[in-house]
Amino acid sequence: MYAISVIAKVSRTLWSVISIPSPFFFRPATIFRMVVGLLSPEKGNVFLDDKRITHLPMYKRARLGINYLPQEPSIFQKMTVEKNILSILQTLKYSKKARNERLEELLEELGIAHIRKSVAYTLSGGESRRVEIARALVTNPKFILLDEPFAGIDPIAVEDIQNIVAGLKKKGLGILITDHNVRETLAITDMAYIMA
Repeated sequence: MYAISVIAKVSRTLWSVISIPSPFFFRPATIFRMVVGLLSPEKGNVFLDDKRITHLPMYKRARLGINYLPQEPSIFQKMTVEKNILSILQTLKYSKKARNERLEELLEELGIAHIRKSVAYTLSGGESRRVEIARALVTNPKFILLDEPFAGIDPIAVEDIQNIVAGLKKKGLGILITDHNVRETLAITDMAYIMA
């Protein structure tokens, strides 16, 4: 099963941005859902750092450092950017001071400090994607799975997201991407698995 080898590669090296370009008839998101525990594989296993995690529930996999950013919008549309990020931060055992410091770090890192008071439904596709990535980074994951990160955003925002992914790679995150925009995806990946 491809998910096993892909995750094993990422976990051993921590250098990679790995892509699974997705032709329209194939949905690599199924692999992502198996990795995070939303689906169970019919056969085979899912490993992380040589530990079998096939039967672990989703929350335990998240605690091991796996984070999944689905293609579907995942921010709260009626909340501000700031409150969207705080909604995740408040689930963690941070003091108020540490929570606010982490919020500021994420707003700066993702270039969204200037829209912190904007309500989510007013954001562009690229701004929304950056807020979603900020929320995914709240828990300091080791691995982030990005499903169609370039879908529904303009060319300038695509470049912004590519730069964000490159920055995450430099910080040591393992990144697995699937996107129909093959050229944009391959431009930032170290390795690609082509599914036939």
